[in-house]
Amino acid sequence: MRAVTTSPPPPPPDPAPSGPAAVDVVLPCLNEAAALPWVLARIPRGWRALVVDNGSTDGSAALARDLGATVVPEPRRGFGAACHAGLTAATADVVCFCDCDASLDPSLLVPFTREVLDGEADLVLGRRRPQRRGAWPAHARAGNLALARMLRRRTGLRLHDLGPLRAARRAPLLDLGLTDRRSGYPLQMVVRAADAGWRITEHDVPYLPRTGASKVTGTWRGTWQAVRDMSRVLAEPAPRAGEGALR
Repeated sequence: MRAVTTSPPPPPPDPAPSGPAAVDVVLPCLNEAAALPWVLARIPRGWRALVVDNGSTDGSAALARDLGATVVPEPRRGFGAACHAGLTAATADVVCFCDCDASLDPSLLVPFTREVLDGEADLVLGRRRPQRRGAWPAHARAGNLALARMLRRRTGLRLHDLGPLRAARRAPLLDLGLTDRRSGYPLQMVVRAADAGWRITEHDVPYLPRTGASKVTGTWRGTWQAVRDMSRVLAEPAPRAGEGALR
């Protein structure tokens, strides 16, 4: 069974991190105008924010552009569709992912990218730790716990969360051949990375109440749909012996 490292929240980064250069941060976005200023202000200096507009009607794309982000249009609705559009538009060696709803601070990705660039891990995930009451609704937390248990049975990984804050190298991510374009995309990334023999670690990160209503886990129905999407991912057959080596 693979060992997965967990740790306390990483120390706050410097106000203007000199950190690794050439990092792209993919920010899937659907009507997040209220959160964008907070999120984009926390992108580390020298990194590029790729705001993937997934059909916003609140001016998110124009606002993101005005705030200095690169806007990637993705008309096909779906969290996975937006994430993958950002990944294919990225050009940096290391690509990060972060929600665009102000629930997670993208500056916390600095130590994640260092871990990847130093060769200590192939995929680094953030384990969400709610900072306020109501930041993570009970139904969403229950669904996440159930999926973590199913993931453990499928891959042997002892992860606690399948959160959206993560970092990895772009080329190997593309080589995973991710196909889910809905809520199963983050899980499929982890499953296929595990099948390929990647070293996967997770670290605690503060989780804040999001700005606006969740498009996925804001309701029991949305959570159930997400669990269904992810259950289909977990049903994918594992590779046969010798087929999952990291390239």
